[in-house]
Amino acid sequence: MMYVNACDLVSFQMKRLSILLQHCLLLMTCLLMALEAVPIDIDKTKVKAEGHVEGEKVENPDTGLYYDEYLRQVIDVLETDKHFREKLQTADIEEIKSGKLSRELDLVSHHVRTRLDELKRQEVARLRMLIKAKMDSIQDTGIDHQALLKQFEHLNHQNPDTFEPKDLDMLIKAATSDLENYDKTRHEEFKKYEMMKEHERREYLKTLDEEKRKREESKFEEMKKKHGDHPKVHHPGSKDQLKEVWEEADGLDPNEFDPKTFFKLHDVNNDGFLDEQELEALFTKELEKVYDPKNEEDDMVEMEEERLRMREHVMNEVDINKDRLVTLEEFLRATEKKEFLEPDSWETLDQQQLFTEDELKEFENHISQQEDELRKKAEELQKQKEELQRQHDQLQAQKQELQQLVNTKQEMHRNTQQEVISLYHQDMSKNQLSELIKFTVNHLCLNFITSLLFGVGKGWEGTGNQSET
Repeated sequence: MMYVNACDLVSFQMKRLSILLQHCLLLMTCLLMALEAVPIDIDKTKVKAEGHVEGEKVENPDTGLYYDEYLRQVIDVLETDKHFREKLQTADIEEIKSGKLSRELDLVSHHVRTRLDELKRQEVARLRMLIKAKMDSIQDTGIDHQALLKQFEHLNHQNPDTFEPKDLDMLIKAATSDLENYDKTRHEEFKKYEMMKEHERREYLKTLDEEKRKREESKFEEMKKKHGDHPKVHHPGSKDQLKEVWEEADGLDPNEFDPKTFFKLHDVNNDGFLDEQELEALFTKELEKVYDPKNEEDDMVEMEEERLRMREHVMNEVDINKDRLVTLEEFLRATEKKEFLEPDSWETLDQQQLFTEDELKEFENHISQQEDELRKKAEELQKQKEELQRQHDQLQAQKQELQQLVNTKQEMHRNTQQEVISLYHQDMSKNQLSELIKFTVNHLCLNFITSLLFGVGKGWEGTGNQSET
């Protein structure tokens, strides 16, 4: 049994939000990506970091926003304007969020504005098409489509033809808000996932007899204990955790650990920041202590939730300006804190209560209501199916009756044709016989008359001879 809103869940396996957060704050950090990374001293290591190829376009992961493509296209177009790019370079996060930067849109080139207008018209057309598809699916034509456009807050729907400063301001605020709530939504969906697991487990136990139920309960407790029996997990972002990555993942001497070099090694795209994806990659070693895809007791969905929690914790501790990017300065400052050297212990998910009994009961009631609604819809669909089948059978019966009538007519037509042909042949035979009889009679009459005349002639000749005699 699957949760009916599963189609709305954001996949726990999807790539993590990374550098596109700066896109969604919207344009400032996009430009910062082009800045060179801070040079570091790497005398302690033999590591050579790959240089960033000039002019090479960095492919950013999907933000998960439903207007992600529109967001990317607007950013790409704005970056082509030199004036806007220069203003962006000097702007701070607050200027971008407040909408001050959006007013600079009036100064961009005509070509850029024309291209932005075109992008907006395409996006409005896409949204209207989505609305139409939604309305068609529920067969409701009485809904105001214009009113539905109001739910899309990343553009000004009242002006569907041109891209104005208000559109840029709305796009920035919508993307910022959506991404700030993105992690919260994922936590909520994970909680629903865990409650669904427990709900299905309890429902399954109800189907078992006493002996089997005890065996299942015993197995469940054994798996929980086995999952919890794992090595110590280092506090995310602590010196011990980073040194373990330095030694095991990077293959370097732990006694030569250097935070600046570490930052450079794990700034994979050399943009001068550790983004969310790069941070989450640092926790793989810790997660492997707790989760193994080969083990039945380890849930990989829980592993991704654990990874998200670790990343959020580090961001809260290190990301000073809350732009969801860690600079070298922020990183080095975090390594000077007491918590970096003497962190608190880290509690994994198996050591926490993910939901209460009341929350589970409320969730099950919600599931029950949804199942009732689905059951009613299924019954309605079944009735519609039966009615359609009845109509189909009725049409089939009418079709057969019509086919029989057509066959009867065709048979009658064929019989009529045969009778006409037979009568025709009969008339022909009678005419031919009549002609034959006439011909025969005429021939016989002619022969008789000829014979008669011939015989009379001879008779007269004989009579004369007798007289002479």
